Amino acid sequence: MASQVRRDIVRMVHAVASGHPGGSLGCTDFLTALYFKILKHNPTHFQIDGKGEDVFFLSNGHISPAWYSVLARSGYFGVNELATFRKLNSRLQGHPTPAEHLPGIRIASGSLGQGLSVAIGCALGKKLGGDNSIVYTLHGDGELQEGQIWEAAMYAAANKVDNLIATIDYNGKQIDGPVDEVLSLGNLAAKWQAFGWTVFEMDGHNIDEIIKTMEIAKSDTRKGKPIVILMKTIMGKGVSFMEGSHKWHGSPPNDEQLATALSELAETYGDY
Repeated sequence: MASQVRRDIVRMVHAVASGHPGGSLGCTDFLTALYFKILKHNPTHFQIDGKGEDVFFLSNGHISPAWYSVLARSGYFGVNELATFRKLNSRLQGHPTPAEHLPGIRIASGSLGQGLSVAIGCALGKKLGGDNSIVYTLHGDGELQEGQIWEAAMYAAANKVDNLIATIDYNGKQIDGPVDEVLSLGNLAAKWQAFGWTVFEMDGHNIDEIIKTMEIAKSDTRKGKPIVILMKTIMGKGVSFMEGSHKWHGSPPNDEQLATALSELAETYGDY
């Protein structure tokens, strides 16, 4: 499934010569594992309030190609709709928005730094309503340069928001170059621990390790602390000429590059 999602990503951004393939490819394994193995959700009866089910918020909304593909492949809407990505009047805009009434989407995202705050509100709402399901988020590492993230991190720890699992796409790259050169995050594990969070780390391209770590994190919820997972990934994972380069953060492949990418990715569930 992850291989098929990667095929979807490169085809989607190529078709409109627009989009963000690098981070999308890097987060594919995580999103695939989350939606097909971890998340307690109901794709055929989507409810915006998420009552009685796990809720996921994509904070780094520019990696929408990966999310749209996983949502479609898991049954939220038809796979054929992926062909409308970033086109006029499409529900699949470059950054997700609930205004398009696309199943699976609960907030507008892509204006970085906001997703954790929203997730905390949702998690607290679930606690107030006696809902024992879990709230998940995904963030980019460059996104952690936003001050709102750390205000939210302090709030979650201080208020024991312990039904929340945040994951950081820790690929060390952002649009302008290496994260350490743009604005270093320092010792990220120590930083989150100092903010009062339980910290896990995992290889974001090992499906078995992702599932195992996420299950352990789930078992550690409701123990008084919010949880963050530092997920080591490679930008552009799965496409050899994109791997590890920040230049593919927001650059689509041309015709020749698309052919090369598709030759490296197995078609497993059928292209749209």
